[in-house]
Amino acid sequence: MVQSKGTDVDGYLAEVPEGGRRDALTGLRQLCRAELKGFDEVMAYGMPVYQRDGVAEIAFAGQKQYISFYLMRTDVREAFEERLAGQDMGKGCLRFRKPEAVDFDLVRDLLRATATRPGEVC
Repeated sequence: MVQSKGTDVDGYLAEVPEGGRRDALTGLRQLCRAELKGFDEVMAYGMPVYQRDGVAEIAFAGQKQYISFYLMRTDVREAFEERLAGQDMGKGCLRFRKPEAVDFDLVRDLLRATATRPGEVC
């Protein structure tokens, strides 16, 4: 699934086949909802997005070859540069090739740092 037709995150997750991939995406959602207090959960660009004051800061998606976690905050990426160095990371996208490879501890820490205060997005 690259782009969902779901109108909300429940619909998005329902499109993902049951099993490891859906479990990992559901886990990401649970973390986002727990850590991103004051953020709105919306669908944008065909994926779940978490925005504060209308600005998207976090998103995730089930891509064809991996699970993507989008960290759009430059300051948070820079603060976690050492921990992200060994990860499969694009400009603003952390990629996990297998559902069981999702590093929920790292994601939780990134979410907590994002939630602390607003910052510049890429």
